[in-house]
Amino acid sequence: MNEISYFKKFVKLLADESKKIIREYYRKEIVVETKDDFSPVTIADKKSEEIMRELITHEFPEHGIIGEEFGDYNPDAEYKWILDPIDGTKSFICGTPLFGTLVALLKNDEPILGAINLPVLDEFLIGDNKSTELNGKKVTVRNCENISSAVLLITDYMNFEKYRNLKGLDNLIRKVKLFRSWGDCYGYYLVATGYADIMIDPIMSPWDLMALIPVINGAGGKITDYYGDNPVKGNSIVATGGKIHDEVIRILNG
Repeated sequence: MNEISYFKKFVKLLADESKKIIREYYRKEIVVETKDDFSPVTIADKKSEEIMRELITHEFPEHGIIGEEFGDYNPDAEYKWILDPIDGTKSFICGTPLFGTLVALLKNDEPILGAINLPVLDEFLIGDNKSTELNGKKVTVRNCENISSAVLLITDYMNFEKYRNLKGLDNLIRKVKLFRSWGDCYGYYLVATGYADIMIDPIMSPWDLMALIPVINGAGGKITDYYGDNPVKGNSIVATGGKIHDEVIRILNG
């Protein structure tokens, strides 16, 4: 078994173990805390990240970890795991199943592996920049050649006004075939599996975005920041099937 294959097997373990905890608390009466950035957090977020960190430090004690809930461990390591235990906590606390766990593995600060695990839907999507598989079967983006045929997804409309150019988004909305807010990691899952064509988030943290890069690339799509640049160095994401990407970037920033 080569190195990437071994890491993929381990990512599946992380997904399975975190899923057990998340499903235990899903649609249950739990306390919702508010973090310093005013975002919500629950016991499911914390416990699922804790189990993943325990598994990583036991299996790879020399690796680094960056997690949304518990910060950095060994951040200068050659290999680093980037964890978002529940991407879409607002959906989770509202009983909506369109949230997921994000796991990325970086080597020398470049994402070599990424996974989107949807614990309620039992969907495990993993990519290595060359290919992407959903529950063991290869998936690819949809062949969308025109904006007018595209399905556009976002997470939060108001974030565009707060962080980017709302007028650009509104112009894009008018040009696409269908616009919906099936957001967070679920939107990127839909792009990678060929059910949507554009997914945009105007503001992102490393744990939000790193796992998405190998997934979208592996499915044959294109992923950049809001301005068409390297997403690893950015704080936003635009993911598409590829052919319409440059036009999407132009409209957003027009």
